[in-house]
Amino acid sequence: MTINIFQTPEYRTLMQTHISHTIDYFFQKNQEFALACEIKHVTFSPELPSSIQESFDDTVLFILSGYTFESAQLEDDYFSFEAGFGSENFGSTVSIPLLAIKQLFVNDNPIIINHAKLPLQREEMKAVSSSKESSKKSSMEALLNNPENKKLLKKKK
Repeated sequence: MTINIFQTPEYRTLMQTHISHTIDYFFQKNQEFALACEIKHVTFSPELPSSIQESFDDTVLFILSGYTFESAQLEDDYFSFEAGFGSENFGSTVSIPLLAIKQLFVNDNPIIINHAKLPLQREEMKAVSSSKESSKKSSMEALLNNPENKKLLKKKK
């Protein structure tokens, strides 16, 4: 069985540490930067109006400069900052798990590319498991629907 090296706990820890240390280095050097992240893992406090949230793609680019950069913080496994959104500049604190950050940029230069994914949450694991079970049943039904395949199966006595 081949493992996906990018999804091992060791690689996730390595990437999370690398992202954290890189952002900390940017803070020390007062270097503004941008990051691309998976929006499904981002939380906004207060929640953004639906008209703004619906305008986001699956991956969003945040540019951290000025006040947004000054408000940025690293805490445990999260990166957060304050930003204004939409034409009314709706203020919200953005909080992102470090492993949801897919890329870090300085100017136009990609500094980090992260292939690790956040571990599945309990609800997601149940959905994946359920999906696999449905898939197994569908495969067996498809196999048994073909009369030629029935003779390949041994009859139990």
